[in-house]
Amino acid sequence: MLKLHYARPSVYARPVWLALLEKQLPFELIPVDLSGKQFEPDFLAVNPFSHIPILTDGDFRVIESLAILDYLEARYPDRALLPTEARAIATVRMVQLVTFNELLPAVFKLLMQDKRSGVPSAEIEYAQLRAKTTLRFLEDLLADSQYFAGNQLTLAEIVAGTIIHRLPDLGVSLVGYSSLERWSKQLLARPAWQQIELSAEEWITFRRRMRVIPKLWQRRRRQRVAALSQEPPLTT
Repeated sequence: MLKLHYARPSVYARPVWLALLEKQLPFELIPVDLSGKQFEPDFLAVNPFSHIPILTDGDFRVIESLAILDYLEARYPDRALLPTEARAIATVRMVQLVTFNELLPAVFKLLMQDKRSGVPSAEIEYAQLRAKTTLRFLEDLLADSQYFAGNQLTLAEIVAGTIIHRLPDLGVSLVGYSSLERWSKQLLARPAWQQIELSAEEWITFRRRMRVIPKLWQRRRRQRVAALSQEPPLTT
């Protein structure tokens, strides 16, 4: 059976979880405590880069969200989440990459905004601008279509649809992006989306933890570096 190392709030693990549900594949969820357990030796033996998600399929292990999504699509093609027409494929890939490379960095910065966080206001303003630029690009790309690839739910929805509806909670309104608002509401009504949706309490807890977890991670990484520096050098 497929096994997924994940954490419920993880913006990288949630698309994989969602794809497994939408493709109606049997799988086992393995929760990971991201408060520091990902730096423990047992977890590092599974992923030396100390992050989630991790998908295990028999004796094959895949890390990195986009690689996992591609693997699932190729290995389990039923209920396809990737179109076959060239423009549609390019559109799906654009949405995935823009979400990960442009929107998520902005979201992380906005999650950490707090009077006590020490994040300069100029960085917050830039994060808001970055998020709005992404929204405008996606709004124009979606236009009047039901989904980014037309009438087919794809990996574009799987990736972007887990994040965009949360932007108003971070100070970035969806007013003015009517196509994305319509699209997002449609996705949130799907059973798979409802199954992974965070409760209000989970979302508040996640936001609170995001303000302190980076400092914890930095401390644990320094500890790892110190431990590695004490290991004897490899010999040939």
